[in-house]
Amino acid sequence: MAAMWTAVILGTAVAVLLAAYGACAALAVAHGASPWPFVVGLPLAYLAFPLLFTALWVTLGWWLRAPPPTGITLTLRQQMHLFVGEFASIALSVPKMILYRMLMRDPPPAPAELPVLLLHGVGCNAGVWTGLSGYLDSRGLGPVYALSYGPPLASIEHFADLVASKIVQIRTATGARDVLLVAHSMGGLVARAYLRRYGGSQVRRLVTIGTPHHGSMHAWLMFGQALAQMRPHSAFLEQLNVDNQRAAGVPVVSLWSWHDSMVTPQTSARLDWAENVVITGVAHNAMLNDERVYALVVDEIRKARAENVRRVDAPCASTVQ
Repeated sequence: MAAMWTAVILGTAVAVLLAAYGACAALAVAHGASPWPFVVGLPLAYLAFPLLFTALWVTLGWWLRAPPPTGITLTLRQQMHLFVGEFASIALSVPKMILYRMLMRDPPPAPAELPVLLLHGVGCNAGVWTGLSGYLDSRGLGPVYALSYGPPLASIEHFADLVASKIVQIRTATGARDVLLVAHSMGGLVARAYLRRYGGSQVRRLVTIGTPHHGSMHAWLMFGQALAQMRPHSAFLEQLNVDNQRAAGVPVVSLWSWHDSMVTPQTSARLDWAENVVITGVAHNAMLNDERVYALVVDEIRKARAENVRRVDAPCASTVQ
């Protein structure tokens, strides 16, 4: 039930917004106003909130940005494209997260060589993965699973335990020896916490997308255990990043953007010991819907599938405290 919290909170918020809007509209119409402006204004009322959040995060992302290298400054048109892409991603993610149980059902049990497990970021659920999931399925790169963990503001270690249970479930349903993890934002930290606690014997590769491996200044603006752990120099991150076994021997690829609007500074998404792939012109949530990101994820899955020699499993690391 904990995984439903995000859908319930968002659904309740939207219902309250619609009820308040409807009550105001009914009162105005009862006093002689035309109903049509309220009909036209309904979608605008909904879009006002994602527009506000997008403006806030993009502004903070620019203010707290890492000094960019020469040659990646965006033109005004590219900046507008980035803003619209981020706004659309946030606006569309709300109905997807409310309806996540219908949109992101587990595939039926069947033998598989390398299942893919998608891990979302803070405050989200599996609904944000509808785009990538369909993209992978259409290319025969499934089966694709997605985990919704909660409560939303619980600890990253708690989420890692849920990942462990999900991987056992997937391996039982498919007969696969291991899975490939694709994680967005905090999901990458959840994956690394899982590897540190449980070892890497059941994971072939980890691909992180916009993950604040060294924390994000944005996390200071929000509350909750997971957010506290994502603040730069938190005890959790210090322990995670001094781990000598790194990711329990699992190859890690970090896809990150110089124009990330929520990972600040943006260079926090780099891991010195991992493979780092830079993206430009796309903000944090928009990476979940970006064709370049999709293509890079596909490449990593195909590389993992093509591996003929299994790596030697690293020994289990100690439990994160």
